[in-house]
Amino acid sequence: MLKLKDSMPSKILTSSNSPKKPQESPPAQHRPKVGFVSLGCPKNLVDSEVMMGLVARAGAELTPRAQDADVIVVNTCSFIESAQQESVNTILEMAAHKTGGKTKKLVVAGCLVERFRDQIRKDIPEVDAVVGTGELENILAAAGLTAAQNGRRNGIGNSSPFVVLPSRPEGDARAAQGRFSREAWARESSAGESWTGAVGDLPNYLYDDSTPRILATPRHMAYIKIAEGCDHPCTFCIIPQLRGQFRSRRFESVVAEAERLAQAGVREITLIGQDTTCYGEDFGLQDGLALLLETLARIEDLRWIRFLYAYPNKITGKLLGAIAQHEKICSYMDVPLQHASASVLKRMKRGGGADVFLRSIAKMRRIVPDLTLRTSFIVGFPGETEKEFEELCAFVREVQFDWMGTFAYSDQEGAAAYSLEKKLSPREIERRRKHLMAIQRQISRKKKMALVGREFDLLLEGESEESELLLEGRTTMHAPEIDGKVFVNDFPEGMTPQPGEFYRCQITESYDYDVVARIL
Repeated sequence: MLKLKDSMPSKILTSSNSPKKPQESPPAQHRPKVGFVSLGCPKNLVDSEVMMGLVARAGAELTPRAQDADVIVVNTCSFIESAQQESVNTILEMAAHKTGGKTKKLVVAGCLVERFRDQIRKDIPEVDAVVGTGELENILAAAGLTAAQNGRRNGIGNSSPFVVLPSRPEGDARAAQGRFSREAWARESSAGESWTGAVGDLPNYLYDDSTPRILATPRHMAYIKIAEGCDHPCTFCIIPQLRGQFRSRRFESVVAEAERLAQAGVREITLIGQDTTCYGEDFGLQDGLALLLETLARIEDLRWIRFLYAYPNKITGKLLGAIAQHEKICSYMDVPLQHASASVLKRMKRGGGADVFLRSIAKMRRIVPDLTLRTSFIVGFPGETEKEFEELCAFVREVQFDWMGTFAYSDQEGAAAYSLEKKLSPREIERRRKHLMAIQRQISRKKKMALVGREFDLLLEGESEESELLLEGRTTMHAPEIDGKVFVNDFPEGMTPQPGEFYRCQITESYDYDVVARIL
């Protein structure tokens, strides 16, 4: 159920690359100013960047100041309850600019729309339009804009630059084989009927290299969404309902976008998707991610390439070999395991278990000796016993992950786990979460101490938010935004370190999750 509470401060996106002059602008003395707030994961950020590109191409001016915006777009997240509440709070905060400021239109986009489309319009009357995850092109009409006319593209005469890819025979075959079934999903969820306002059809939109896009990341790094949707039947998750069936972008389209980004000055790209290791399966490509990584590694101006997220049983020897053989491909993997107890994983409909995972991780570390390994776990899943939780704790101690995230189980209407019995109390779930993170904190502290004295390549991000006296950067061991930080407090006299440039550094101090370095 959608709940309304007091709002919290939010931040309007700023763009790192100014949009090119639109080919055709609406006849106006006044160019409408549009501001975007993007919540949630990098996949959502890319959606925001696509919508920013579409409105800029249609002649709008992007603004980072909510008080100056004629139109405000809130791109929401609905993955867990706390994300839903943050989305609602942000919508209410932005609504104040309409009731008490100059804003004329408030648009809500993203995953929250897929869950509560009708309820948003009913409960928050300030909202003028909603745009689902499969309707990004509708942002133009929602914002009161007319698309620039650019002729026919890919055989489609249209008034916008996007292309909706048709379903492929291979994708249909995957569905027939049981990889995805909306009907089966609904049958398994006892709460399915209470899910009001969701779109009747699954989202099927997928941007391509011809789609205009305005980066909101620093100029030197960018995300590329290589696939959308998910076919996995995890009982705790509603992503397939929010994002649709798994579908890959064309190989050539991804490469073309990466080449264009590199030409524009991007030095690090992160490939993203709900499951990047399934890339290409829907059009019959075997080891598609490995092949894509190897191709991108040949782009001269790119320095670092990484990908998020890997499904445990999809990590092949060819993929590991590609990481080991190409210096540009970061020796970094984010593999969300979710649990280590085979019985809990069975209830999650994920499969695997501690023994299987240990063998797989040993193989990863054997083929990629300097591998940085990140994972995430859910604690307090319905029916999780103390013994199953201790099995997870023992597994974490044995593996010694470099980075780890822990989520408290959150009931999601529409997910199969919603109807499971033996729910744990929020207090007990939080106790377990804190206990597991305390174990990881000790592991992380030791691992960071072991880095002191070692040298690494550093991508400088700029001035630190912690202090104007510190600079901040990342090594290949640090994915953007989700991992710890490298603080820089020393560099050679006469040097003026520049954001977006690479430097050699030496680690001089360590903390639980962060380290301090000096530029050599």
